[in-house]
Amino acid sequence: MDEQNTTDTMQFEIPKDRRTANEIIMTVFSAMREKGYDPVNQIVGYLLSGDPTYITSYNNARYLVRRIDRDELIEELVRFYVENNVAEA
Repeated sequence: MDEQNTTDTMQFEIPKDRRTANEIIMTVFSAMREKGYDPVNQIVGYLLSGDPTYITSYNNARYLVRRIDRDELIEELVRFYVENNVAEA
């Protein structure tokens, strides 16, 4: 019987979802629209409250949106808005 050294620390990593914040936002948006919800209002409700029930579970949208920090989602939305609305100097 082999004895393992119980003083060694084992490292365990959970694979992160490789999707970007942008891809997740667009997937959630599409799922909300397909289910007949107003995606903008529902996503804003989730971002402000943190309550995942604002997001439909259809097409795993709720699961996906919870895989990424709300701060990161807001950062992506602001970045997209600014990049597409700032007049070039």
